[in-house]
Order: sequence, then structure tokens, then C-alpha cells
Amino acid sequence: MDDCMFYFFTKRIERFRECVPPDWGEGYENVIVGCTCENQDRADFRLPIFAELPIRHKTVILGPMLGPVKLEKYLNGSIREVACSGESGINARPLDYEWVLDVRRQCMNRGVPFQFHQTGAYLIKNGRMYHIPRRFQVSQARKAGIDYKIADGFIPEA
Repeated sequence: MDDCMFYFFTKRIERFRECVPPDWGEGYENVIVGCTCENQDRADFRLPIFAELPIRHKTVILGPMLGPVKLEKYLNGSIREVACSGESGINARPLDYEWVLDVRRQCMNRGVPFQFHQTGAYLIKNGRMYHIPRRFQVSQARKAGIDYKIADGFIPEA
């Protein structure tokens, strides 16, 4: 299926090798694998493992982002995109917009595409908490206009 891209993401990247097919090799050209990290502790645990795996196309998903994340040291050229998002649902924890902007800055410093995927149910911006209904969480993130694309970006638009 050369005309299809497959995008898998996981919080269990340490199990990756036991889950890929025998002919995986260095990865398939049409498969993108994303490693999710919700905070610095999980980024520091998962991303070194992720860096060592034979995957052709890697992305990092900070979602739901539950705290600030210093990601720059992991943006070593193998990461094709970073995406941030908040948490949805009635018991959602808030996302601070400053955390998102800091990750964007880190991505721009390293020339890595960045996407603000969704706000989550609660977004803190300029010290004020906003409740954002689920149906507007993606559109409000898009309205922020902070995605960072580079000319030869690999990740296809959704």
C-alpha cells in the first residue's frame, strides 16, 4: 500500500520492538510512529528509548500536556514533528499556553515542525483560565496561528 501513510502513536514506546512485524528492519517508508509524553518525567524516560529505535519517521506528541517540557535536547534531527495538545473531558487538567509557546520556541530553535493540535477543555492564557467546549478545542488551537511548518516538512496534513 504505497499510497497510504499510517500513523501510530504510543505511551508504551518501551514495548515497540516486541510489537513490530519480523520484516520491520529500519521501519517502513509509509509508517510514522509518535511517542507521547505528558510531562518532563515521561519525556526523560521515553524519548531516549525512542531515539534508539529503528523508525524512519518519528514524531513527539506532548499530549495531554500536563506541565512544561524541555524537549530541545531530544530534537536531534530524527524527530519530524512535535505536536502539543491539552486534555479533554470533565475532569481535564488545564494546559498552560506558555508551556505550548515554549515548546514551539524549542522546535523553531532546532528547525523542527510544530503543531498546536488542540487546547483541551481548560486553557490558561495570560493568567486566565478558559473553559473550551470539546467541539471548539481543535479550531481554537488553529486560531492561535502558532503552527511552525518548514518547506520540506514530511508530516502530511490531516
